[in-house]
Amino acid sequence: MTDEETLAIVVAMLDESRVREKRQSIFYRHLAAEAEQSGRLDEAERLNELHADEQHHLSRLTARLLELGRAPEDLRRVTLRDPSIEGWEAVAREREDEEVRWYQDQLGPEVDDRTRALLDEILESERNHRKQLGGKWMSA
Repeated sequence: MTDEETLAIVVAMLDESRVREKRQSIFYRHLAAEAEQSGRLDEAERLNELHADEQHHLSRLTARLLELGRAPEDLRRVTLRDPSIEGWEAVAREREDEEVRWYQDQLGPEVDDRTRALLDEILESERNHRKQLGGKWMSA
């Protein structure tokens, strides 16, 4: 495989990861707003922390694409059907399971060391999200 082919694989993976993180961000942002409106302030805080982590993942993935000399896709097209605050934990845990599987599957041999370090950090954060259903796992 040529360097350009390898780079194309990594860029496609980063692009898809950004879409996934945008969906997660929308999911938690909506739930946090709903929790606040219904007076569920402890849940709103947890959801806001999860939202912040997902936004941080998105920012880090975007920065990595820029470091690789690629322009990130416009994600305004990414939407999500509004989730319900009722039973959100079960839905969130399932979504976090999917995120853990996604990042585990992306750690193939074509991934360069800097991208691998980023994916490892995001994967660890996603594992914590799944376990705790709370955020603030990403370093600045």
